[in-house]
Order: sequence, then C-alpha cells, then structure tokens
Amino acid sequence: MRMTGRRGPGRAESPEQVLGMRHSSLRETLTNEIRMAIMTGRYKPGDRLVEDRLAEEYGVSRNPVREAMRVLEIEGLLEVKPRRGATVAKFTDDEAKEAVELRASLEGLSARLAARRCNDEVRAQIFDLLGRGRRAMEEQNWEALRQLNDDFHQLIAYAGSNRFLREFMHAMRSKTFWMIAGSKSWRGRDSWKEHEAILHAILSGDEELASILASRHVYNAGQAFLDERVQPDGEDPAVADTEPAARSGGG
Repeated sequence: MRMTGRRGPGRAESPEQVLGMRHSSLRETLTNEIRMAIMTGRYKPGDRLVEDRLAEEYGVSRNPVREAMRVLEIEGLLEVKPRRGATVAKFTDDEAKEAVELRASLEGLSARLAARRCNDEVRAQIFDLLGRGRRAMEEQNWEALRQLNDDFHQLIAYAGSNRFLREFMHAMRSKTFWMIAGSKSWRGRDSWKEHEAILHAILSGDEELASILASRHVYNAGQAFLDERVQPDGEDPAVADTEPAARSGGG
C-alpha cells in the first residue's frame, strides 16, 4: 500500500498504519451490519446482544464488536446496563411519540432547505429516483421500494446542503427507522406516493409545501406504528392476504 497526500508519493505506510486502517474498516463494517440488523427487525427491541455470540456470528474478535456496540449505544439503538449487558433499545409509547415529533420537524426543515437549494445536480437525482420508484411500483417490487425509501431520505438530506442537520438526521433516522421498518402494516404504496409529492414540491421550489408534506409523511408512518402497538394480537387479515413477503413500513 502507498500513502498519498501530505506524506508525498512513494512513502509506504507502516505495518501499524495498515493495521489501524484495516481495524477501522472492520469496525465500521461491523457497526453497519449490526445497525442494519436492528433497523430491519432481525434484532428486536429488548433482545439481548452478547459480545461472544456476535463475535461468533460475524466471524470477528470481541474487540470490534465491543467498539461497534459503543457506537450504537451513542446512537441510541442499544441500551447498556451494568451486569446485564447490551439490549436493543425499547421505546415506550410516549418516547415513540416524542421521537416521531422531533423527526417530523427535522424532516420538514430538511425538505424546506432542499426546495430552497435545489440545483441541476439534485434535479437530475430526483428525476432518477422518481423513475426508479415508478418502475418499482409498476413491477410491484417491494424490496426495491424499501431501498428507495432509504435513498429518498438520503437525497433530501444531501439536497438541503446543511452538514450539521444531515449528521443529526442520520442519527435520528437510525433511532426511529426500526419502529417503522419493523411494522407489520403495509403502507409501501402510500409511502411512495407521499415521497413523490415531496419530491415534486422540491422540484417546484415550494418550500412551504415540501416542509408540510415531509412532516406529515413522518407523522403518518409513526402513527401507523403506534396504532399497531395498540393491537398486538396480529396483523390485519387484508394485509396478510396480499403481498405477504412485501410488508414494510416507510418513513
């Protein structure tokens, strides 16, 4: 491996530097893997995560697992208590409502800034996203729609051109995404229609409309999750009879 930048071309990295870079990459990869497992519901709220078991599952040592868990604790996805270890964070109904309220406000601000600062590059990305969403809807490709949900929120954050808001929104989505992604209720079609309306408002430069629609979108998804918690006995038969493999929330 060769160093670039200030050290100048041709100077080889030391073994310690190479090891540090590899370790950092492993830690980040492992953190992303565990985060995604939580956000998609594979690890559910209240589940206990044990270092040894995670190390065995992911084929790594305990050290990167420990570091990944520290990151996820800071993000609010894990709760770590003495003598009990780490568990996937659980939200009470009140905490869930508070989280949705905050995220809805921030998503509204993010969409407002995106409409204000929409440039040719962002326009091209929005048209591309709209095209992919239209194809996914026509093909009833629910897995693609779930990925597009993530792409949508990342694009809005990028288009707003506020790095502090973007970083805060990343953490906030991590804390609330699993509440919606783990939902049994299928609102994928409605969610994408809401995405389309927000994107068109941004394209037209309508800051107020983009903000209102983005906030309402998060409230709708959050309310679907909260309604479901009130009815824990099972899913709506109408949902169970249609697209059983496709149920996913959108937020």
